[in-house]
Amino acid sequence: MPVLAEDTEEVVGTISGILLHPDRGTVEGFFVRVPGLFSSSPLFLSSFDITNFGRRILIRDHDRVAPAGDFLRVLPLLADPRTILGQRILTESGTALGHCRDIQFDTGSMRSVWLFPKKWFRWRGPVAVRDIVEVRPDAIIVRDPPAVSRQKAVAEAVKTPLVPLLTEMPEGA
Repeated sequence: MPVLAEDTEEVVGTISGILLHPDRGTVEGFFVRVPGLFSSSPLFLSSFDITNFGRRILIRDHDRVAPAGDFLRVLPLLADPRTILGQRILTESGTALGHCRDIQFDTGSMRSVWLFPKKWFRWRGPVAVRDIVEVRPDAIIVRDPPAVSRQKAVAEAVKTPLVPLLTEMPEGA
């Protein structure tokens, strides 16, 4: 997706990645590849600097794209080992849903809405971000689907007897 400066409408670069906050699920910004620039440090665009999000991204001016190290609030997120994209998705019961290969987010609020897992070259059903229980360095833990939760409740009910077992007969019985 191209990134254009609003004042000159020149192409600043293209989106090459996204930075998501693992606790809040917000889009903190995007990594931008600038044509003709062979730099080892990735350039970064904060989501606060985006004025219009559509088939192309409009930003206030081309100076809003800078090395990621220039954004102090982004540094802790870059050092955090917890990621969203590419991470394994597991349910609370331990069922593997696949790896998160894509996300969907609301461009108005810049909040993640859906995770799209892929397992063995096949897309799995989407997972709502509201179902995330925890984001760990090794996996994203999500709530069990309602059917699994009901099965667990039935299994627990079967384990506990309805009538307590008495080891001895009470007197007068």
